[in-house]
Amino acid sequence: MKKDHYRFNLLCDIGDLGALMTESADIENFLQSTVVMVSRYLNADVCSIYLYDEKEKELILKATVGLDSGAVGRVRMKPGQGIVGLTFETLRPIREASAESNPAFKYFKETKEEQFESFLSVPIMRGSRKIGVLAVQHKKYDFFNEIDVVVLRSLASQLAGTIENARFLVNLNQTESGKPQKSPLSDIYEKLQFVKGESASGGYAFAVSTAYKRSYDELLKADSDADDSSYSLEDFQKAVQKTSEQLIGFQRRLAEQLLESASLIFDAHFMILKDAKFMNKIAGMISDGISPPRAIKDVTGHYIAKFSSSSNEYIREKVMDMEDLACRILRNLYNWSPDQKNFCDDRIVIAKELYPSEVLKLASEDVKGIILVSGGVTSHVSILCRSLKIPMIIADRAEILEMPEGTPILMDADIGNLYVRPSQKVLQQFEERKRAEKKVMPLKSLMYPTTETADGVRVHLLANINLLSELTMARELKAEGIGLYRTEFPFLIRPAFPSEEEQYLIYKRLFSEMPDKEITVRTLDVGGDKILPYSDPTPGTNPALGLRSIRFSLRHRDIFIQQIRAILRAAAEAGEVQIMFPMISSLDEFREAREIVSDCMASLNQEKTPFHPHPAVGIMVEVPSVLPIIRELAQEADFFSIGTNDFVQYMLAVDRTNDKVAEYYRSYHPAVLRGLAEIVKAAVSENKPVSICGEMAHDSEYVPFLLGIGVRSFSVDPQFLPVLQKRISRQNLSDAEKHADALLAEPTLKGTYQILQQYRILSASSETSN
Repeated sequence: MKKDHYRFNLLCDIGDLGALMTESADIENFLQSTVVMVSRYLNADVCSIYLYDEKEKELILKATVGLDSGAVGRVRMKPGQGIVGLTFETLRPIREASAESNPAFKYFKETKEEQFESFLSVPIMRGSRKIGVLAVQHKKYDFFNEIDVVVLRSLASQLAGTIENARFLVNLNQTESGKPQKSPLSDIYEKLQFVKGESASGGYAFAVSTAYKRSYDELLKADSDADDSSYSLEDFQKAVQKTSEQLIGFQRRLAEQLLESASLIFDAHFMILKDAKFMNKIAGMISDGISPPRAIKDVTGHYIAKFSSSSNEYIREKVMDMEDLACRILRNLYNWSPDQKNFCDDRIVIAKELYPSEVLKLASEDVKGIILVSGGVTSHVSILCRSLKIPMIIADRAEILEMPEGTPILMDADIGNLYVRPSQKVLQQFEERKRAEKKVMPLKSLMYPTTETADGVRVHLLANINLLSELTMARELKAEGIGLYRTEFPFLIRPAFPSEEEQYLIYKRLFSEMPDKEITVRTLDVGGDKILPYSDPTPGTNPALGLRSIRFSLRHRDIFIQQIRAILRAAAEAGEVQIMFPMISSLDEFREAREIVSDCMASLNQEKTPFHPHPAVGIMVEVPSVLPIIRELAQEADFFSIGTNDFVQYMLAVDRTNDKVAEYYRSYHPAVLRGLAEIVKAAVSENKPVSICGEMAHDSEYVPFLLGIGVRSFSVDPQFLPVLQKRISRQNLSDAEKHADALLAEPTLKGTYQILQQYRILSASSETSN
């Protein structure tokens, strides 16, 4: 849902504050519910209420979501002190693109607010009486606008009267004994009533939670109460059989969701179960009078110690598989019931971190959502979750791991919000939203097979594909082809490099599912945040600038050759096939990679093996070093595809996965915009196709600019196709060209940002009038 839509919804829902009051036990709870509601509707990372204590003559932080909860009651300031104090003293709203730029800014270390940029505060008044300040903050630079000011002022006005009424009602209903003492558990729940996280994979989930632990101490520890002689050899054998049946079921379910996985995720588990030495050792100990739980733990511990001490990284990784399998057998031994659910079935899983293989295991167990308690988003895990349609949120709050098993959690992963033990009212709001979205879903049938601007200029819409299971959606949404097929997932989810034959089967399915369509296959793009644990897992001190993408492929030619051969063979009967090299930084690199393609074609021809005889060979433009030689590259490459995510990152020297420098990652930087225009101009002048992918390709704010500089092919994740087509169909090309010229002429960040905002407002008003 668009940000502006949330704002206007808020104006309609201000009356809900009264309902919040009736559901609150005390004024603190009411205030906390209020900041949660305001932050949700304004999509703010922080919302805080400061109340004025007339006796102490201080403003006191009374409720917050986003700031450290420990700051409540501790952060105090005099009128005029800090931006909040200045708002209270002058009785006027203050809106800052960056809070620190205001001379009145005062940092309170208790709040841990250094990660937040934008700031907006309004006074809370009733008549002439000053009550306090309502403030919102956001990580993004200049996030709030004049509409937000109007909304927040209206809310503060309504809030003032409600607070006075609330004080009276709460005091009236308070018992003589005062408020009950809080337990540590209720304190955790209160702190985590609402958590603002980062969306890694969209969606909605409501389920009970469970903590995912890679350490299996709970079941493998020595002094378990279940270590007795009440279990028999037959019980052990039944547990093993049930474990095997469960794994087969998980694998079958996963194969339906993820064709690339084949039968490899639980391969290690099955091999251990079939290891006669392992199984006989446990059975022998049981026959000698040792209890089955004790025998399983002792034998497993022996193998774990052996694997852990190995110098081979691959062998050491088997520790995780051994622990996982042993715990599955133990769970089935302790709870022999054919109806028992698996540990993660229908649950929201909370974890510190996850590997792609672990995500796949969770997917096989029908997990409802994933919460990662860490600072950064690893792109391959988030892409995998998006492809598997598993909602995932990154929440940098360690307390979440302390929540009791079975705590009800609502995930709004579209915007990154978590609601712990949500009220019936919150649940009802989300159910209504789900019903509204279902009504919108049939709109996909309104997708036209071709796309044109308002003045009839043809534009091509292609789909990005991470997993073969996404091809169905791409076809349903009438994608004109595949603009980017990412080949790294068969590598990431396997315990070793996939063979040429394994890759051939995957690529063959890709081409057969989209006959007579343009398909662009990007060669292996690993390194950076996509590490292959079985291939020299040491990423170096700066992995984004390390041995990644085409550098990795050229360093490991045997792997590169196998991949190219598999692509060429699989495309033997396909139509328009394009092979794209990622992160090309020089003409020499491109020539070297292209020569390998030619060598593979010659080799296949000599072997009389069918292959595609004329694949187009191009590059993904994402490294600034190619800009001075872009004309020469356009002369030699068959096509360009601009990868905007890495292009912005490398152009501005900003790690896009690092929250601490996120404010510097600005796609509207003049150098980025001019660089994109230069790339498109070079391709057009040489009559070479150029497409664009990455976040900018589906961001409606940048679509007019991209059309204006000559982009006529967009490649986006399938779910963005309907909105993108609608945006393009309403855009007049002549207006887009003037808009692009204005942006390219502006040398400052402030200037380009203002031009973008002005154009957005004009476009919105034009659409409304129509």
